[in-house]
Amino acid sequence: MPELPEVETTRRGIAPVLEGARIRELVVRERRLRWPVPRGLEKRLRQQEITALRRRAKYLLLETTVGTALLHLGMSGSIRIVDPKSAPEKHDHFDIVTTQGDAVRFNDPRRFGSLLWGGADPTKHPLLAKLGPEPLDAGFTAEYLHASSRGRRVSIKQHIMNSHCVVGVGNIYASEALFHAGINPTRAAGRLSLARMHRLVNEIQKVLNSAIKQGGTTLRDYRNGNGKPGYFHQQLAVYELEGTACKICTTPIRRRVQGQRATYYCPDCQT
Repeated sequence: MPELPEVETTRRGIAPVLEGARIRELVVRERRLRWPVPRGLEKRLRQQEITALRRRAKYLLLETTVGTALLHLGMSGSIRIVDPKSAPEKHDHFDIVTTQGDAVRFNDPRRFGSLLWGGADPTKHPLLAKLGPEPLDAGFTAEYLHASSRGRRVSIKQHIMNSHCVVGVGNIYASEALFHAGINPTRAAGRLSLARMHRLVNEIQKVLNSAIKQGGTTLRDYRNGNGKPGYFHQQLAVYELEGTACKICTTPIRRRVQGQRATYYCPDCQT
């Protein structure tokens, strides 16, 4: 599933084509995504200027002169820049075509992605209104994470993956950050000291920034806006490496399930 680095990489890849451009047309081939593409969205966006392409959590915010569209990649979605005259493939569900002659095309085999209308103030949209801070913004600090976890018995991994606490720290990057911070993913969030939270926040930001720099992580079918895979998988220390030797102590990496998600960790390095 595309996580924050993959979505940010996608945003950076297609922003030069979209920002400042005018939408010639929105071509919708399949409305039945996770939520139906709203009727009339094609007419609403036609001939509108795209003033900015931003990201909030795992959502891309297509800001126009009449409001903002929300785009989510879902579990298997990807966006690529194409020639608008090129024939669509089986799972190419919509194109945003500009008057400059470019197009960005959304492909999603599982149809868990979405294209919705966020209105004039997308921060009030139900999908965005209750989200926590961005992990790379100044508001995400050790003091904030420490305060948000007091009295919580939930594991620290599940806590940092809770979008009401902080957005965009998905399964891959939570496992990796906890390994580099030396924190066992099953430890209760409310029992971690402020000092350990400082290290965890630092490692979350380092891992995410490194992944963005590498174009995200391709484990199966993720591709960025230019059709290229992400290369952060080459730097993974624990994720999907069950049974391999820990890079620090050589103890075999273990796997367990937390909240229906696979967790990978070193039982010796992470306490």
